[in-house]
Amino acid sequence: MIRFLNALVLPFLLLVLWILLNDSVAPADIAIGALLALALSWALHASRLRPLHARPRHPLVILKLAMAVAADIAKSNVAVARIIILGPRANASPGFIDIPLRIKDPHALAALACIVTYTPGTVWADYSEEHNLLTLHVLDLQEEALWLNIIQQCYERPLLEIFE
Repeated sequence: MIRFLNALVLPFLLLVLWILLNDSVAPADIAIGALLALALSWALHASRLRPLHARPRHPLVILKLAMAVAADIAKSNVAVARIIILGPRANASPGFIDIPLRIKDPHALAALACIVTYTPGTVWADYSEEHNLLTLHVLDLQEEALWLNIIQQCYERPLLEIFE
């Protein structure tokens, strides 16, 4: 029974999203949304779209990581706003930094990519799978050691606990 209820969560969420995006509760819109939600859910569960399944562990680590990321995003928003407001006087020094990673799990790498991309002033520029090396572009690259610490200790270490 629990497995059956879990299988209904994704179609339900997709249907709700369809209704919100269409801004309509007309029977035809609900029927189309329900058909699409069921078809996409079936394709996903049949492993046609996602052959690897994530097995995240340690919910408290996930919560701590989410709170740390939210705080870093807020700080980064302020720092980027200062650079934009001050303009040329900000003395920002953009640059690229190569960061060695220990993460191998594709879900952990995707989570790290999202974290980096969500944070204003940073962009995931490249990833070398054979060298396990992340190239990151930073809007204001003052101290490389600081960025190494942030990525490896604040983000990579919890992601290793969660996914590997």
